Amino acid sequence: MAKDNRAFTSVPGSTVTNTKSSYFQRKSKLCDKAEKADRKLRRRQRYVEKDGRCNVQHGNVRETYRYLTDIFTTLVDLKWRVSLLVFILAYAITWLFFGVIWWFIAYCRGDLDHLEDRTWTPCVNNLNGFVSAFLFSIETETTIGYGHRVITDKCPEGIVLLLLQAILGSMVNAFMVGCMFVKISQPNKRAETLVFSSHSVISLRDDRLCLMFRVGDLRNSHIVEASIRAKLIKSKQTQEGEFIPLNQTDINVGFETGDDRLFLVSPLIISHEINEHSPFWEVSKQQLQKDEFEIVVILEGMVEATGMTCQARSSYLVDEVLWGHRFMSVLSLEDGFYEVDYNTFHQTFEVPTPSCSARELAEAAARMDAHLYWSIPSQLDEKVEEGTEKEEMSKEINGTLTSSESEKVQVE
Repeated sequence: MAKDNRAFTSVPGSTVTNTKSSYFQRKSKLCDKAEKADRKLRRRQRYVEKDGRCNVQHGNVRETYRYLTDIFTTLVDLKWRVSLLVFILAYAITWLFFGVIWWFIAYCRGDLDHLEDRTWTPCVNNLNGFVSAFLFSIETETTIGYGHRVITDKCPEGIVLLLLQAILGSMVNAFMVGCMFVKISQPNKRAETLVFSSHSVISLRDDRLCLMFRVGDLRNSHIVEASIRAKLIKSKQTQEGEFIPLNQTDINVGFETGDDRLFLVSPLIISHEINEHSPFWEVSKQQLQKDEFEIVVILEGMVEATGMTCQARSSYLVDEVLWGHRFMSVLSLEDGFYEVDYNTFHQTFEVPTPSCSARELAEAAARMDAHLYWSIPSQLDEKVEEGTEKEEMSKEINGTLTSSESEKVQVE
């Protein structure tokens, strides 16, 4: 009977624990979903992607004719599959267009009706249909000249058409070949070998808070006249109440001192000193975690091989700014050369860094200097005090001497 009671009482207990566990599992899943949704809501949309692509799309552009006024740039900016399609269609349409005209001239002159007449002088020899006219158009525009189909001197309209096709064909060749050459030689692919660190860091450098990130070049051919710029992308509200989304503010990375001009042979750490002119002057570690902004860095220079201007871009969100970190060293001295280890290019390590803002740190340093100044007397003050003490002692001695001399005179 006891066994039956135990068996009876064990079933409800297991069901209760199972229901509780399932309840907690459902609750944890709901919490996870809520956290994920909250992260998605809090996740800030990038203005510039990590690979440098600008995350901006132009909509409701009514003046589309402006794209046609600069057709060359429009064709260069097209995707490769569209550019190849335009390239093929440009030649095919011109060949077909002039082929139809050559066939029409032969048809109007009656050359197609006198194919077997040896005494008839056609406009184009051995042109017996539309296919042969199309082939003659290709041979004329591409200057192949197989020698089977040739124009005669008894066809003035054919001579004019030949001149027109030669001129127009040269223009089409120059335009399309130029587009393909510019598209192939674009320095966009060169920018892919310019790398930025995955994170930026904030730490002390020479007792000052600095925002730092690292740049490097993977190729042996250098970037000539390389320069670096940085922008802070953050929404702003003016004193008049105007809201400015994606306001751009310059971040000084050495423009005044010339440190923004880079000799990019090995990876370099770009530093921004957080001073009273910096937008991060009043930002502390706690405030940094709550703030929303994006730092866009731009590296420009000329490709040494082609002389064309190259630009590489990247960005850092708030989550990608590490407070109290420093970059690992990537440069080592080997036997007769310097070696760069790109395995540690993105790695950082923690260093002791105050969590206060740069303004608070500067004020604390100023108070410390003032305290030291007023607590420790200077050597000049000590010398002045010693001088006054000596003068007072000499006066007292002189006073006693004069009084004793007067007493002697009176006694005599």
